[in-house]
Order: sequence, then C-alpha cells, then structure tokens
Amino acid sequence: MSEGRTRVERWDARLKKVFDRIDEELEDSEAWCAPVSRHPARPPRAATANPEDDGLFDVGAAFTLGLGSRYGAGYVVTARYATLDPVDERCQKALEDHVAERVAELLPEMFPGRDLRVDRDDTGYKIHGDLSLD
Repeated sequence: MSEGRTRVERWDARLKKVFDRIDEELEDSEAWCAPVSRHPARPPRAATANPEDDGLFDVGAAFTLGLGSRYGAGYVVTARYATLDPVDERCQKALEDHVAERVAELLPEMFPGRDLRVDRDDTGYKIHGDLSLD
C-alpha cells in the first residue's frame, strides 16, 4: 500500500483486490452457467487496466450506510454478466451466490483478524461487521 493514501483508500484497495481475483477466476472459466456474449461496447478481457471495465463479468462492491438494513453499514456486493444477451434468472442468482461465497472465503486473507461477514440482505449480499479503518 502506498503512502499518502487515506485509510479509506487503503481499505478500498484491499477490497478491490478481492473482487479482481474473483473476476479473474470467473473470466478463466470457459463458461459460467450462462453461455452469453460480452457486451459489444465492452473491451475484451485484460484490454484495460481495470478488470471491472473489461471482459464478461462485472463484480465489485459499493459502500452503503445501511439505512433500513438489518446489518447496518457495509458494502453491497454486485455481480453481473456484462452482456446484452438475456441471462437466465437461475444463472444470475448462481453467479451472485458464487461471488458472495468467494468473497467470504477471501476476506480473511485480505483483512486478517477482522470479523467480516457476507450475508444476504434483502435482494443482494452485503459485507458487514468490523469495518474499522485501523
């Protein structure tokens, strides 16, 4: 982690590494549930410096204060196929479940000693728990 970054930026960079790894795993698979084509306006895998911006998958998380959530503040996990093709609802749910499972497996590696959990919250998954920046 480079000096000069805020604690929030360092936290987000570590979390991004989790999602970049999951994106790489998904892109490495021949087909993941739904055989769909990449969105025509989206560059091929590894064509950009950011895996979020290319390839077939778009995975990540966005911070939310959690108003109205039983878990409170946390990161809402997003997982989608970057395609114009119709994606079967079963495949979309399987992708979301798989990504949430991998996030839960990788969080202890990236944030050792923290009590972070991934749980379904309403219609999606949320990372919650010890979000302290220390």
